[in-house]
Amino acid sequence: MKVLRTPEKCFAQLKDYPFEANYIDVADNLRMHYVDVGSHPEGETILMLHGEPSWSYLYRHMIPICAAAGYRVVAPDLIGFGKSDKPTKIKDYSYQSHMDWTTTLVEKLDLRNITLVCQDWGSIIGLRVAAEKEHRFARIVVGNGFLPTGEFKYLKKFGVATSVAFMIWKTFAVLTPRFPVGGILQYATRRTLDEDEVAAYNAPFPDNKYKAGTRAFPRLVPITPFDPATEANKAAWKILEKWNKPFLTCFSKSDPVTRNLDNILQNSIPGAKGRQHRRVAGGHFLQEDSPEAFANAALELIRDNPLSNIDKPVAAVESVAPVS
Repeated sequence: MKVLRTPEKCFAQLKDYPFEANYIDVADNLRMHYVDVGSHPEGETILMLHGEPSWSYLYRHMIPICAAAGYRVVAPDLIGFGKSDKPTKIKDYSYQSHMDWTTTLVEKLDLRNITLVCQDWGSIIGLRVAAEKEHRFARIVVGNGFLPTGEFKYLKKFGVATSVAFMIWKTFAVLTPRFPVGGILQYATRRTLDEDEVAAYNAPFPDNKYKAGTRAFPRLVPITPFDPATEANKAAWKILEKWNKPFLTCFSKSDPVTRNLDNILQNSIPGAKGRQHRRVAGGHFLQEDSPEAFANAALELIRDNPLSNIDKPVAAVESVAPVS
């Protein structure tokens, strides 16, 4: 497997990203980058997982808020993204390989008492890691994300608009000769990114040879019952459907891809019952449009649910009303 490493000069003078680089080997000759700031006396860690085609830069406004509140924050770059290594062929990437790489990071850093904050592919990976390594996770906050299985019982709830939006995106990622990462971030963000911010999203990808990971992700989403990841995701759902630990959704109001999926999570996961779920201003990348609201949602869930109370089941309610 041929692997590229983005030259460090590409990341010179990134706007609002003062974080020291940390690296860990997650496979032979494959290095993952992660931000690691702050600390907590009981080892509580907020693990922030980004999606497609962003990197830990997406969380640059949230990381300081959570660290200042007294928590350790770990924000990795998925393999193929950010400062992490980048296999050069699309076939080098699979859902399972991303699972293995991310799980290795969690285990090698021995992260425990984790509050998962995730979005997009960060949710597709993170929710399964949390289910498979449940003993390491204390709470979950999902923004504009889901854990798909390809089963009709979930697909039918996506709605026509959501399904069409995803299929357009998948086709674009596969066929377009150009894959303008910064432009994609801007398209799916409601506020206007300035030139430096767009440049920061483009920084990990000096040319197309570095973009195999960004093109691979859309085709890896399980959208049929026959997908290679379907059975593993169904097994993860069996755990999530018994998950009594605190679970919160914080979706944005204007994301065509994940619209209404928060309602499925709220009504399927016991730990979500009775929570103050949010819908905030913004598009798909709510970390750009509403970073303070997203960060504060996570912090409030942590403060309202200390570790000493985590194992206690949330009082059952029959349903969670849709959030307006």
